[in-house]
This record gives sequence, C-alpha cells and structure tokens, in this order.
Amino acid sequence: MKAIAVRPGTPNSVHERDIPMPSIDKIPDGKGILVKVLKVGVDATDREINDALYGNAPPGDDFLVLGHESFGIVKAVGANVRNIKVGDYVTATVRRPGGSIYDKIGTYDMTSEETYYERGINLLHGYLTEYFVDHEDYIVRVPKGLKNLHVLMEPMSCAAKAIHQAFEAQRRMKVWSPKRAFVLGAGQIGLLSTLILRLKGLEVFTLARAAGPHLKSSIVEGMEANYVATSQTTLEQLAKKVGKADLIIDATGSSTIAFNAMEALGHNGVLVWTSITGGKELTTVPSDKINIEWVLGNKLLVGSVNANREHFESGIKDLALGEVMFPEVLHKILTSPVNGLSDYKEMMRLLVEDNSALKVYVNVAEE
Repeated sequence: MKAIAVRPGTPNSVHERDIPMPSIDKIPDGKGILVKVLKVGVDATDREINDALYGNAPPGDDFLVLGHESFGIVKAVGANVRNIKVGDYVTATVRRPGGSIYDKIGTYDMTSEETYYERGINLLHGYLTEYFVDHEDYIVRVPKGLKNLHVLMEPMSCAAKAIHQAFEAQRRMKVWSPKRAFVLGAGQIGLLSTLILRLKGLEVFTLARAAGPHLKSSIVEGMEANYVATSQTTLEQLAKKVGKADLIIDATGSSTIAFNAMEALGHNGVLVWTSITGGKELTTVPSDKINIEWVLGNKLLVGSVNANREHFESGIKDLALGEVMFPEVLHKILTSPVNGLSDYKEMMRLLVEDNSALKVYVNVAEE
C-alpha cells in the first residue's frame, strides 16, 4: 500500500513508497484495530522532519512514514475489542509508552525518559498511508457529527492538554479563577486554545501579526474573543491597556515571543509554552526585572507537549460544544486540502510556501 515517508537525517527526502498492509494479528492480546485512513493533517512538525531538524526511523528501517494527525474509519477489530466497532470514525493518539512510571500509568505524554516514541515523528511510523493498525488503548472514537472537523482532533488534544496542565498546576493556589487570557499565535493551536478558554468563560485576547479583517481574525471573533494585531498593538501595550493576563498560552513558534510573554503575566498567573523551536536564536530579556516580578508574584512557567487519551477525549467534547456555541466557525480552520497521497509535493509546497494555509490536510480516501 502507498505511504508518504522521509529518510530521517536527509533534508528534503519526502517521497512515496510501498509498505506492507498491516494486520490486526500483530497486536497480541486480541485488541488490534484496523483503520482505513480517510484524512491526515500535516503541519510544521512534518515540514521540520523533512528539513531533517529531528525525527528518527523505527528500528530496522531507514525511512519514517510521516503524519501524526489521523482520521479514519474502522474496518476490522480484534476478538477482545470492546469499545470500538466496525464503521466507527476514529482518531489515534501519537505518543506510545516507554518504561517510566508515567508511561505505565497512561500518562505517556509525560515520560521521564530521554527516548520517546511518537507515531510519524520519532521511532514509529505515522498515519500518512492507506491503512494502519493499533491497539484499542490508543484509538479514540470521533462522533459522526464531528466528521466535518476530522483532522482537528489531534491539535485540539494538544491545546486541551496545555490548558489542563495550567489548571492542574494551579491547584497549588487552592482557589484560582482566571478571568483574562492572552493566546499568542493564531495558528491551529492558538485558535483551538482560544476556543477552550472561551468555553471556560475567560475574556480572551488572541494575538497575531497581521491586521484584520481576514480569516484568522474572523475565526477569533466568531468565538467571541478579541483579535489583536501585533503590527498595531504590541503585547506590552495590550497588557497596559487591558491589564496583565492570568493565563498566557504561547503557540507562536518563536522563542523571542515566548520569553517576552513573561513580562505580560499577572500575579499568580501561568504561562504555558507549547512552541517547539529547533533553531539557534538568541534573545535578550530584562532578566533581573523578570526574576523579581516572578518571585514576588508567585508566577509559573509550564511546558506542554503532546497529549494522552484523556486530552483527546476532553478536546473532542470541547469541539462538540464549540460547534453548538459557535456554529459555522471551526470548519474555517481547515483551509488547504490535498487530493491523495501521490500529491505529496503539493502537500509540502503548502507547508513551506503558502502563508495562507492555516490547516493543510491530505484527502487519502473516500469511505
């Protein structure tokens, strides 16, 4: 069957290749599930793996099948599968357990081991192929009423985890009721974080560079949040105008912005970094000022990456509520379809060259 892969360590090695058809028999406890892939989302991670910035092939292979944002339909289940049936729409988690205590209790996204396993990213093949097989533990049902949002399930899980981690950490405060949030970046993670925070009742300011009106601003405003163009109002100016934030989610991909955000956080606040920055940029910050304000203000910095099953399920619930609360908004994120695996060059072109491509995804097959 067809798959889109790279040769890790070799820049611009993306290619189409044939790989064996998987079988549920390879899952030993009768809990294997065969999924026909319908759509796969791709993002900056896939672009950076193709740039050879990171990513490793599974043991025994010299290639890595890309794609970590899956959406498909179940075609076969093992004898001991109980909660998934043929015909269900599903997505799949990305990270797989290692050997640490965190891996063993289901929080494999919080592994303490240096080596981690992520489908389509590191040491495990991804979903950018015609079929895949996985264990029931890592397959998550998607309601039929949300199939129009298909590949948003995985990025939504990352946004859900980031915000969940902030609230979990703030149990230290005994009572924490944030009122104002800044979301830095209006890509898919920023927009989905905006959704979750609005559903929690926060006043949300979502910041991106370009002045509106445009697609991103219309999505933010469609969720009854505030779009702020940093080309017109800086983060510092916003904080002076409306007050510092109780919660900041950075989803910009810029380490400079991530560090600058530290000055816009209020007392007892949380700053969550979700950006992966693989470059070598150096940033100058007023470290003494930040140090004293953070110590005296009991402020917290949290890093958040990937997600486990709990976050997928939570994110799917919020997508369902978001569809009701803000109808005809979320599907606008899905801007840039690619027709079929064989058009992988167009997929990469959109990721590299098209700044208007908010969410690129591959239509792999019809049902």
